[in-house]
Amino acid sequence: MQPTQRPVTPGETGRPRLVASDVDGTLIDHHERVTARTKAAVHAVVAAGDTFVLSTGRPPRWIGPIVEQLGHTPMAVCANGAVIYDSENDVVVSARTLSVTDLAELAALAESLIVGCGLAVERVGRSAHDAATPQFVSSPGYEHAWLNPDNTETSSEEVLSAPAVKLLIRQSSMTSGDMAAALTSHVEHLADVTFSTDNGLIELSPPGVSKASGLLEIARTLGIDASEMIAFGDMPNDVPMLTMVGHGVAMGNAHPAAIAAADEVTTSNADDGVARVLERWWS
Repeated sequence: MQPTQRPVTPGETGRPRLVASDVDGTLIDHHERVTARTKAAVHAVVAAGDTFVLSTGRPPRWIGPIVEQLGHTPMAVCANGAVIYDSENDVVVSARTLSVTDLAELAALAESLIVGCGLAVERVGRSAHDAATPQFVSSPGYEHAWLNPDNTETSSEEVLSAPAVKLLIRQSSMTSGDMAAALTSHVEHLADVTFSTDNGLIELSPPGVSKASGLLEIARTLGIDASEMIAFGDMPNDVPMLTMVGHGVAMGNAHPAAIAAADEVTTSNADDGVARVLERWWS
């Protein structure tokens, strides 16, 4: 897709004060690498005294490799906004959870509307690798949507036995979009439904929780208004963030929903799309 740009400046006051970037399909390339150009652009943001934040569906335990490549330890909005994680100090600052009661109702609805689906939950402790209890717990036979799975398989009852920051529903024979369409209207009173890949995985968060709500939580502590932010993303779970900030940027490889929500479309994550935009303000 060819890059497009609307002449929008966050807050109309100059450069943004906060940069938020999704990770997969956005900040990193197809080999899960932060390129030298992207790393330099992020360092220029920080050197100028502005704030860089990761905003991702990833849990805190999957932030370490990104931080290591960046050479910077930013605050991170994790689990689609349910978790705020301080990567510098390895501390989970806050977590919004689905209750055991809501998880049970959501699971029953999912299993009746998406036949044969697998269930899993994400939990967090006090740090990224808090080993007090397993953090990613899945039902028997759950088919992981990513390479290198780190789930702990247990009984379906155990999956739903403790509050969770995210409920994952997996059905590899369907697209994520079709799964979301089948479930969303039935669970709107209990959870927000989104997806970050279209290969048969949807993610449910507590109502009102999104990357946008997570970013606002961080921004409030810094005295930064939404109009002073720029955000980058590529999938439907990025849409609330892209529409909330002063300037939303979709990647050239983005899902149509992200492109429709954005003020600008940059080049793909394989072509330094994030860096190309940041260099307009920080170089």
